[in-house]
Amino acid sequence: MSAMGIGLILFILLFFVLGVGMYFLVQGSGKRYIIAGKSLPFFLIGSMLLAQSLDANATMGNAAGVYGGGWWAGFQFAFGLALCLVITGLFYAKPLNRMNLMTLPDFYFRRYNWFVEILASLLMAFSFAILVAGNFAGSAWIVSIIFEMDYVWALILIAIFIFIYTVSGGLYSCAATDIVQIYPAMIGFIGCFFYLLADYGWSHFSAAIPDNFVNLAGLTSIADGALLNWAGILALGIGDIVALDFMERIFAAKSPEVAQKSCFYGAGGTVITGIVCSFMGLMGLTLFPDIADPRMILPTIAQAHVPFIFGLLVLGGIIGAGASTADGGILGVSTVIGRNLLQRNIFIPMARRKASEGNAVDKSDAAKVISDRKLLVISRIMAIPVVAFAIFLAIVKPEPGILLVLAFDVVFAGCVVPLTLGIYWSKANTPGALASIIVGSILRLYLFYNIPEALAGLDTMIPPVVSLLVMVPVSLMTQKSHPPKHHVITEVPDDADVLAGRA
Repeated sequence: MSAMGIGLILFILLFFVLGVGMYFLVQGSGKRYIIAGKSLPFFLIGSMLLAQSLDANATMGNAAGVYGGGWWAGFQFAFGLALCLVITGLFYAKPLNRMNLMTLPDFYFRRYNWFVEILASLLMAFSFAILVAGNFAGSAWIVSIIFEMDYVWALILIAIFIFIYTVSGGLYSCAATDIVQIYPAMIGFIGCFFYLLADYGWSHFSAAIPDNFVNLAGLTSIADGALLNWAGILALGIGDIVALDFMERIFAAKSPEVAQKSCFYGAGGTVITGIVCSFMGLMGLTLFPDIADPRMILPTIAQAHVPFIFGLLVLGGIIGAGASTADGGILGVSTVIGRNLLQRNIFIPMARRKASEGNAVDKSDAAKVISDRKLLVISRIMAIPVVAFAIFLAIVKPEPGILLVLAFDVVFAGCVVPLTLGIYWSKANTPGALASIIVGSILRLYLFYNIPEALAGLDTMIPPVVSLLVMVPVSLMTQKSHPPKHHVITEVPDDADVLAGRA
């Protein structure tokens, strides 16, 4: 085995051991497992947000996009994710952290009702299950190439590793592994860039770069992919506001101020690293002008043109980027299923029915049907089908990019408007939210199959606008029959009500 292979194995084992070691911090508590007891400081929250945004798309996919289609074809990923963190920091982090939420669908339950919660939960859970599959596939693909092993076996091994450390310590494990994954990766990416720049000089690379690759054509010319690039920026910049992995970190911050500042920290790191990865995509045009698979441009540079330590950090960073996003996705989806679909909408209603039939000693037992400890158990159990589905999808569709775009677009189309108006518009109500989610989501699915190829990108941008145009009049027309519950935005329920699923 090569020195590079040994180094990567040691790196993977390091974050695995750290993740599993966080088991003892959970202390049998669902709240500590899901949002680390709402206690994490600025550096940890900022680092986790940075790690979540610098996934395989923002690094390896970024360089590949620039190599194949110009600056904005790749940098859109990092730019969009950074924009999302800035917008979240400005408008969402403080009010949502203040509400003492455990999952994002908790907001839809508290602000609207259980049915809105279910719709939002289903859309978000499916979307992020696909995200987990995509990051499993990306990490497994790199591992299979480096270690010359079968893709399926690499996939299964990676998935098992991430699953074990994620269910061990929940968000504590995510925090510990994110720190180990993200900062060495950033050192590797930045180190590679400056090494190549010092070794060759920029003039060596600039001659091979087409003019339309580095100007604004990617944002202004439809022929150069402007519609698709803007669609990507908006989908990530606004659609990712309802990302489960981002929001579970916002909820875990120890104060609204920490949540806000952490978003800006994550955005800054994402932009810096994204620019570096984009530039390496441009450098690849000179170093490897005929590479068969653009996705290999960063891994190839890491193995062929830079010192061993930088190459190791880059390859480890690519694998870690997939892992850091996958663990957040596993945690987010499993807790949404456990808490928002099972606890609140199946187990508690069942317990109440039994209580009404006289089968319970005390009707208050219904509200305690899933305690803090039981919520922990069911969240861990629900991680099993989530990982199994992600493995299946990554096997049958090793490049789930189109599915991932569609999944995120559906959430963007259906869930962002009810969240935003729910916070900032006092007249937003349940019928308006339902109409917004249903119309926006269905319209996105319709356009996916029916939009002309020349207009591709508008299918991402149109549905959220329609979702807004639907929610406002429906809310206004149903004010008397369904009074808004805007007061919940400023009310902070106690932990007992939150853990029992009453809030």
